Amino acid sequence: MNGVSSRDLTIALAGVEEHPHARAVLGGALAAGGRPSHAYLFHGPAGTGMSVVARAFAAALLADGAEDPRAVTERVFRGTHPDLIWVAPSGATEMLVADIDEPVVAAATRTPFEASRRVFVIESAQTMNDQAANRMLKTLEEPPPFVHLILLADRRQDVLPTIASRCQHVRFDPLSSESIQRLLMEQGVDHVPAQACARLALGDAELARWLAGEEGIGLRANAESFIRASLCARTENRPWMALLDGAKAEGEQAGERVKASVDAELEFLPKKEHRRHLREGTEAQRRVERRIRTRTLDRGLRLAELWLRDLWCAASGAPELVYAADRSEELRSDATKVNREHLRNGMELLADTRLRLTVNVSEALALEALCYRLSELLADPAG
Repeated sequence: MNGVSSRDLTIALAGVEEHPHARAVLGGALAAGGRPSHAYLFHGPAGTGMSVVARAFAAALLADGAEDPRAVTERVFRGTHPDLIWVAPSGATEMLVADIDEPVVAAATRTPFEASRRVFVIESAQTMNDQAANRMLKTLEEPPPFVHLILLADRRQDVLPTIASRCQHVRFDPLSSESIQRLLMEQGVDHVPAQACARLALGDAELARWLAGEEGIGLRANAESFIRASLCARTENRPWMALLDGAKAEGEQAGERVKASVDAELEFLPKKEHRRHLREGTEAQRRVERRIRTRTLDRGLRLAELWLRDLWCAASGAPELVYAADRSEELRSDATKVNREHLRNGMELLADTRLRLTVNVSEALALEALCYRLSELLADPAG
C-alpha cells in the first residue's frame, strides 16, 4: 500500500484500541510496504467491534490511491460504495449457498467499479453450510489479485477447517465488563444497571446495549420471573409463555422491517419481476423472523442460566461475584430457598434446552418441559 501517516493509520483502524492483535495484523497490512492478505478471518465474541473494524479496514483498502480518500471512507461507512459487498446469512440458522454464489463467487470475478480493489465482508462465517463453504473454496484458494475477503465469526473453532486454513486470522478478545460499563454510562445508563448489563453480556458490548434498552429490560424480567416461578413451583400461570411471546414479538418486528424493505424495492423493478421479488421477500421475511425469535429465546434462557449462577454465588456467600448487581435483594431472598447442587443441575438443564432449540424442536414444548423439570429440581431444596 501507499505510505500512510501514523494519524491516518489510527483513523483507518478506529475500533481496535482494545484489540492489540488486530491492531498489529491490520496495522502492518496498511503500513508503508505492507501487503494486505487476500483473506482474513476475524474471530471473537459478538459485540467486540469486529464489524466496525471490518468496515474501517475495507475503507482503508478501497481508499488506497483514491483522489479523495475521505470521501471513499464516508461512502463505505454509509454502505454506498459499489466495491464493498457485505453479506449476511439469509437462512434461519445458517448461511445458504445462494448467499455466497452470486454475491461473492460470481461478483469476485468482476473488476472493480471505481477502486483498485473489491472487498467482500461475510458475517457469521461459522454458519456456512457445506454447499456454501464448497462454493467459497475456489475463491479463497485462487482469488483475483484485486479481491480481499473478510470473514467474521464468533468462534474460530466453529469455522470449517477448509475455510479457516485459507485465511489470515485476526483475534478480537472479549471486552472487559468495565469497558462496556463505561460505554453504557456514556450513553446515559445509570451506574448499577450499566454494571449489571455489562456483566451479563459476557464481553458482548452490542448485547449489553440491547439489555439496557426497553426490549432487554423486558427480557430480563421475563427470564427472572421464569426462574422464580420454578423456585416456588408456580407453573399454573405458564411462566414460559412470556419468554415465547416476547421472542415472537421481536421476530415479527424484524420481519416487518424486511417486508417494508421488499415493498420499497418494488417500484424500482419491472412489473414482470414483482411476483418473484415478493415470493423471495416473503421467504426472507420468514427466515429473519425465525432467526430473531430463536436468538431472543436463546438470550432469555442464557439470562435464566445466569440467574441460577448468581443465586449460587449469593448462596455461597460471594455476593461480589454476582453479575446482576441491580437485583441483589431478590437474589438474597431466593438464595435462602435453594440447594446449591440443584442450581448447578438447573444450569445444565437450561444449557441443554438452548442447544435443542437450534435443531428445530417445538419451542413451546421445550420451554414447558424445562419449566416443569426446573420446578421439580429447584422447588425442594432438601432434595
